[in-house]
Amino acid sequence: MAEKPTSKSMDLKRRQLLKFAGATAAVGGLGLHVGLARAAQGDDEDILDIAIIGAGMAGLTAARDLLNAGCRSFQVLEARERVGGRVLNYDLGSGYISEVGGQWIGPGQTAVADLARELQVDTFPTYYQGKTVVLGGEGRVEIDLQGTFGTDERIGAKLSELSRSVPSGKPWTSSKVNELDKLSAGEWLAQQDIKPEDRSGWDTSFMLTCGVAPAKMGLLHFLSMINSANSDYMKLDSIKDSAQGTRFVGGSQILCTRMAEQLGDRVRLACPVRAISEWDRDIVTLHTDQGLIRARRVIVAIHPALCNQVRFEPALPEGRAALQRAWPAHSPARKTAMVYKRPFWRDKGLNGHTMQVKGPLLWAWDNSPPTGEIGVINAFVVNAMLPSDHQAAQQVLTEIYARSLGEEALQPVGYHDHDWGLADPWSLTCVSAIPPGFWSAHGESLRPPCGNLIWSGTETADIWAGYMDGAVRSGHQSALQALASLRRA
Repeated sequence: MAEKPTSKSMDLKRRQLLKFAGATAAVGGLGLHVGLARAAQGDDEDILDIAIIGAGMAGLTAARDLLNAGCRSFQVLEARERVGGRVLNYDLGSGYISEVGGQWIGPGQTAVADLARELQVDTFPTYYQGKTVVLGGEGRVEIDLQGTFGTDERIGAKLSELSRSVPSGKPWTSSKVNELDKLSAGEWLAQQDIKPEDRSGWDTSFMLTCGVAPAKMGLLHFLSMINSANSDYMKLDSIKDSAQGTRFVGGSQILCTRMAEQLGDRVRLACPVRAISEWDRDIVTLHTDQGLIRARRVIVAIHPALCNQVRFEPALPEGRAALQRAWPAHSPARKTAMVYKRPFWRDKGLNGHTMQVKGPLLWAWDNSPPTGEIGVINAFVVNAMLPSDHQAAQQVLTEIYARSLGEEALQPVGYHDHDWGLADPWSLTCVSAIPPGFWSAHGESLRPPCGNLIWSGTETADIWAGYMDGAVRSGHQSALQALASLRRA
């Protein structure tokens, strides 16, 4: 027999009703009151166990894990009209591709390597045999860097040793955090008595790895990146046996497209999440361009700074909100691909790699397919020094390649130019150039869930944060968190 309601319990329910009405009115100020009303009237059959925001490598990995674990009540919501996030292939025709975003893996990146094997995606080594060309002013030098970028091994050894005290997953817990997090990498390099001609190499290396000059990169964060590479700087910043050493047959995006194929209609494209309400209650409501979606748990697998484009009701805890506001998102990168009938530079003992000192070309490399049927030179370029018009940019680059590789470079058969800063509103940055002081102020707010929101994405990974491997690891972790949380509930 049900107990008769007491005046105290009736008063409690009355207060809860008033609190709900107040919350609805507050959300109404954001233009979401209709959605909340509909959500309150829905049936349990409409409620997902888990919603995943983002169909990049992290979100799709999490979804695939849920499917393999027997979970069927989930959906992946992707704002773009494609999957892959910051990995993207460009179709060169005749079955060939060139990677537009992230493309390499290396030693220790076992999570993404395992995923590739499961998806039956083969790998092959990045081509680096032969001499690299360095251009400076009117000068040109050929040098055999033996699969490295030519940075000073003495300084690299110092960085490796320092990195041992900086845990990759939690750099803010380092015993030297007070000393290291107040310095930029540039300030530290200035203390190392580096020759001017060598310093330009370090500047280029940081631009390639971190997306910014050393002066804007926090030393603590850079050391945490090296810590991921088994505290060996050369494993992070080289080609041979390094993080840039291996490519995927068919391009890196093939991992995402194959996962999406397995997930089928559980992936919704062109479905940006504009607002998340009631994340602190049993059922979370997602307000999307395709209507309302309700779920018991939400995996947020997008860049931390991109979370600023989502309205949260109620507001997120100040620590998490401050982390998102402060997260840097100013390194979108621009990547080009020049296509030739064949990799003619190999016949000259050149590896196709070119570095230019104080010019529009940061680094160009041989990005040809595995057996070299056609020749492809990919490059990271300095946006401010290269015309935004693609035809004009192609002309500038072909002239640089002609100086570097020979007159044959003036006869390309194709060109592609992808500026991530203009690609779409959902790709804010390719890498995260964490500044000095960031981790001391915000590190503790990176991973703890907020209500039923679980934070994912490569930036949250314990190791290889910022890399494809970190994305896969974070996807595995967030799927485990969501399933364990539902089991407890």
